[in-house]
Amino acid sequence: MDGNGRWAQRRGLPRLAGHHAGEKALRRVVAAAPSLGISTLTAYAFSSDNWKRPAAEVNGLMALLELHLSRQLEACAREGVRLSVIGRRDRIPTSACRAIEEAERLTGGGRRLHVRLAIDYSSRDSLFQAWKTMGALPNRICFTERLDSPDVDLLIRTGGEQRLSDFLLWESAYAELYFTPVMWPDFGESDLTTALDEFRNRQRRFGALLLSLGETAAVPAQE
Repeated sequence: MDGNGRWAQRRGLPRLAGHHAGEKALRRVVAAAPSLGISTLTAYAFSSDNWKRPAAEVNGLMALLELHLSRQLEACAREGVRLSVIGRRDRIPTSACRAIEEAERLTGGGRRLHVRLAIDYSSRDSLFQAWKTMGALPNRICFTERLDSPDVDLLIRTGGEQRLSDFLLWESAYAELYFTPVMWPDFGESDLTTALDEFRNRQRRFGALLLSLGETAAVPAQE
């Protein structure tokens, strides 16, 4: 969800106003996702590197997290939307942690859409922590289970940047990447539809060759 701060600065507004506008954009996307065939949506809300930002902005983001969860809790439960948070929790304010736990508890039965918020999240840290818990002879299946995170089909980066920024690195091994100059506060259902249309027009081979419709052939990787 990139571009909140720049969106606000271009309008002569404080950066936190951009984050509030970004929260509204998230609500629009969550509302549109089920009808567009999306079952799991992961939003990068606060990276582990974002702690480097000014304290006023960080504190405002944490307060916004609590406000967002409290505002959307009943609607999510009613609409069958499950909320969960990935990332560290030991550095998040206690009140925010309580809000997260309450949201996860009350929406745990949602089956229409699973919304995962990445808070204080670093993919490198997640990979390292999963590796540390493995035994002497880890394998790929067990490692993936330790991560407890589904593979990504489509990764959307807003705001004009073209990098992953430590987000779901393992899970995005075969993700289709979509970069757009649209700032996150301006992102809505039409932008999501455009991204999905492009995704569905791409050929996903997962390392194989497409021979004909419905037929694939696996070939060794080039040395």
